[in-house]
Amino acid sequence: MNLPKDFLLKMKEMLQDEFEEFLSSYEQPRYKGVRLNSLKCDEDTLKKSLPFHLEKSPFAENLFYAKEEKVGHLAAHHAGMFYAQEPSASSAVTVLAPEPGDKVLDLCAAPGGKSTQIAACLQGKGLLWSNEIVTSRANILLSNIERMGIRNAVVSAAHPEKLCEELNGFFDKVLVDAPCSGEGMFKKEPDALTGWSQKAVEACALRQQSILQSAAKAVKTGGVLVYSTCTFSKEENEQTIETFLQENPAFEIEEITVPFGRKAFDMPALRVFPMDGGEGHFVCKMRHVEENLTRVSGFSVAPSRLEFALAKQLCDDILKTQPTERFFCQRDKILLIPNEMPQTKGLNILRAGVLLGEMKGKRIEPAHALFMSRKKEDCFVSLNFPAEDLSLQAFLKGEEIESESKGYTAVCVNNVTVGFGKASCGRLKNKYPKGLRLK
Repeated sequence: MNLPKDFLLKMKEMLQDEFEEFLSSYEQPRYKGVRLNSLKCDEDTLKKSLPFHLEKSPFAENLFYAKEEKVGHLAAHHAGMFYAQEPSASSAVTVLAPEPGDKVLDLCAAPGGKSTQIAACLQGKGLLWSNEIVTSRANILLSNIERMGIRNAVVSAAHPEKLCEELNGFFDKVLVDAPCSGEGMFKKEPDALTGWSQKAVEACALRQQSILQSAAKAVKTGGVLVYSTCTFSKEENEQTIETFLQENPAFEIEEITVPFGRKAFDMPALRVFPMDGGEGHFVCKMRHVEENLTRVSGFSVAPSRLEFALAKQLCDDILKTQPTERFFCQRDKILLIPNEMPQTKGLNILRAGVLLGEMKGKRIEPAHALFMSRKKEDCFVSLNFPAEDLSLQAFLKGEEIESESKGYTAVCVNNVTVGFGKASCGRLKNKYPKGLRLK
């Protein structure tokens, strides 16, 4: 790999005796991993559904090393059983340590690895707000949120400053996985290598400062702010934190105690180098120690009587129990809104909660997202297939398959929901979204 000379000089100065070991890591295959999605399955189900071996990784609960890279064609991927993720990238959420009931903001969330990890920690309780300023990337984030069956998330494409001003002091925990020069991504993404320069590093550091300043506003009194990058430069890591703390005395850095990585340079933050079992990450944990009051009120808009009645009837027809979330009508769409949803305005929200379905005259056509957010045992009618079953593969390609069931039917792989169809006369009319289908 043809690494930039300026980059190598900086790394040699930084790592000294470990530089040769660091350099030799570029001759090795990059670290790859998958993280089990505990919202949808357990470890035994995941292993039974994958055609390759998993080896435990230390960076997070339910995280595994895996040698396979192309996993998008697997039924287990379509079912949201796992998220493919560079192992050390999961360290930031481990440090953030979300707990059920927390309100958590992932400010730079696309494509969704850390957001979906946060959601698994929340276990459906509390609120996850995932933001990505670039709308095209935010749509990819939304797709992953839906695939992983997350019910208590809000996905937005807002400017960080606007979002954090509107939700001042609202969140228990805020993650800033900042856009960076991507030095830890050189083996995976050639663009990160060809676009690298010292000027790019310095430009990233300025942008990171701006994002951190915005994020600080959203952290409640006593709340936690975690900053992370997938780069090695001190300018984007330790120096960014030093500048932020100088300008924000309301925050104090906290020691990180985890069984992986190493201490950062001149501060109690965390670093991961390739010698530590991952491609590279920096994580710093800070706490808001001064008062930061929120002015956010609860979300209170309700659907009309007709919309409510239709939504309730649809749920009665499909689900064994009524949802605990609130119904909300957004033009022709009916949503299941998280109970912790705040009142918001002008934040370019792509989706709040789960899309229940779309109005079609005086009925509601159920959405793929509804079934992805429910377990097999939540649904009255289901079809279950092993991972390599030809009928399941046909379904994922958008084809009709045989079925003796009637009405809306959850389609499952090893008892994990992957989609749905409408059955009648021995056939299942396919409702798997066209954009997700296997080629």
